Amino acid sequence: MSEQSVVTLQIAGEEYTIRAHATPEHARACAAHVDAAVREVQNALSLVPREKAVILAALAIADELFQARAALDNVQGGVGERIARLTTEIEARLLPENLAVSQ
Repeated sequence: MSEQSVVTLQIAGEEYTIRAHATPEHARACAAHVDAAVREVQNALSLVPREKAVILAALAIADELFQARAALDNVQGGVGERIARLTTEIEARLLPENLAVSQ
């Protein structure tokens, strides 16, 4: 098991001390992303309570995650298709009738 670090973070005006397997820098970067998302919601909907702003920010971050996963799946699918196509082409060129004999 990897070593845990204790990090104090600020999110939406609240301080949180957490134990994380990630580096303190990574934990702070994650907290900054969450904090920015909460502030974006609060700026767009100034009268929304902080608790609801946090939930809306979490939904926005989850949406970002799902969009990134879908984009990655599309890229990986395209790469897989290209590999299959190139493999078929290479195998066809390696057939004895397609090999040129040079003398």
